[in-house]
Amino acid sequence: MNAVLLDLDGTLIDHFSVIYRCYAYAQKKLGLEQVDFETVKRTVGGSVPVTLERLIGTEKLSEALIHFHEHFDQIFLEDVGIYPGVHWLLHALKERGCKTAVFTNKGGDSSRQLCAHLKFDHYLDAIVGHGDTAYRKPEREFTQYILSRLQSDPDDSCLIGDSPFDIEAAKVVGMTSYAVTTGTHSSEPLIEAGAHGVYPDLIELGKTVFGFAAPKDAIQV
Repeated sequence: MNAVLLDLDGTLIDHFSVIYRCYAYAQKKLGLEQVDFETVKRTVGGSVPVTLERLIGTEKLSEALIHFHEHFDQIFLEDVGIYPGVHWLLHALKERGCKTAVFTNKGGDSSRQLCAHLKFDHYLDAIVGHGDTAYRKPEREFTQYILSRLQSDPDDSCLIGDSPFDIEAAKVVGMTSYAVTTGTHSSEPLIEAGAHGVYPDLIELGKTVFGFAAPKDAIQV
């Protein structure tokens, strides 16, 4: 395996509290009924404009995006957590000589700041998100772009994510994909989407897919 692409939200980090607060803020500013946390979490995917359109429709979408980003820029480093196994898996992949990259529909600038804030950016050869190109997952050009950045081919690369968007982003170039259920979806829709394997967390994925030894407590996170 030459390169491993990893989604961010729901795969490496838990940012759903902040994301929910920003959607709720935008809806409140527009005088709209606020949806509950679980609805937002289930709806997330495909980038902020896509999720907002699903939640409120198109009529007030432009204004809602302004309010969302206004609040997000103020609080995005709050209430963010890292899932068990992140440092362990990234460290083990680098020790094996794999190139690693965050490949996300979250904004590229905020993704880079979050990875640095959570202190795992030094493991990564690239951090690419929405706004860094004209594309987003699952568009073929976006996957081709990140593979080109890593000088890797679909045949010797894989993608790890938590949603059907991630699985499709791998399928469009014929790349292997694996999924974890720490994010927005249970195993059934991920299997239906075509994931080559679905795991409860990154630790089980790392042990099963890559054959890494179980992490010591000190590097689980």
